[in-house]
Amino acid sequence: MPKHAARRVMASTAAVAGALALSFTGTAAHAAEPLDYVALGDSYSAGSGVLPVDPSNLLCLRSTANYPHVIASATDARLTDVTCGAAQTSHFTQAQYPGVAPQVDALDAGTDLVTLTIGGNDNGTFINAVTSCGTAGLLSGGKGSPCKDRYGSRFEDEIETNTYPALKAALNAVRTEAPGATVAALGYPWIMPAAADPSCFVKLPIAQGDVPYLRGIQARLNAAVRRAAEETGAVFVDFARVSEGHDACAARGARWIEPLLFGDSLVPVHPNAYGERRMAEHTMDALGLG
Repeated sequence: MPKHAARRVMASTAAVAGALALSFTGTAAHAAEPLDYVALGDSYSAGSGVLPVDPSNLLCLRSTANYPHVIASATDARLTDVTCGAAQTSHFTQAQYPGVAPQVDALDAGTDLVTLTIGGNDNGTFINAVTSCGTAGLLSGGKGSPCKDRYGSRFEDEIETNTYPALKAALNAVRTEAPGATVAALGYPWIMPAAADPSCFVKLPIAQGDVPYLRGIQARLNAAVRRAAEETGAVFVDFARVSEGHDACAARGARWIEPLLFGDSLVPVHPNAYGERRMAEHTMDALGLG
C-alpha cells in the first residue's frame, strides 16, 4: 500500500476510534447520571412504625428505612420522599396537614421514577375493616363470620364506587406533573393468610370465617390499584405471589406485616423493616432496576 494511502487509513482509523471513545465516554456519563426519584404514598410507603424515624416531618411518621430509601440506596437515585402515614388519594393534590404540601408538588418534568402505595386509607378501608372484624372476632370467640355477616359487601362496594376512581385521578395527576417518569403503583402485601390459623387468633383476633372475607377485601383493593395503574400507563407491582406466607400470622423473621397485637412495631398491621426491604427488592425486579 502506498504511504499516502496508509496514512489516510491510519487517520481514518484514529478518527473513528476517537469518535467511539467520545461516544462511549458520553454514554458512560449519561449512564452514571442518577435517577431523579420521587416517592409518594401512605404509611406502607412511608414505613410507618419502622425505625429510625425521619425527623424532617414527624407528623408523617416516615422511616428512613422504608422501601423508597432502600430503592434509592441500591440504585444511587436522588430521592425526594414525601410519603406520609394516613395519606389518602386526595392528598396527592391537597395538603394533608398544615405545612405538608400536596404530594404531587414534589414532581416535575425532570422526574425519572415515581413509586407509590395508596388507596388503603380511602373510606377507612383498612382501619375500619381490621378494627371492625377484630372487635367482632373477639366478641364471637373466633367462631363464625360475624364481620362478613354484619358488613357484607360494604367495604368492596366502597372500593369500587369511591377508591377506584380516586386512584385513577391520583395517578393521572402524577402523570400530568411528571410526564416522562416511570410510575410504579405498588399493591399491598398480604395481611391475612390464605386460610384461618387458630394459633394466630391471639395476635390477629379475626374470626375463622372472616379471614377469607378480609383477604377478599384486600384482593379487591389490589385489583382496583392494578386497573387504575394499567389505565393510566403506570406499572403495577404485584405482591400477591411473593408475599404469600409472609402475612401478619407468619412467624417473627418470616412475616412482612406485623400483627394487630403482640407485634414488634409501633404501628400494627403495617410492614416491618424486613417487609419494607422485600417490597423494595420486588419493585426493583419488576422495574428492571438494580
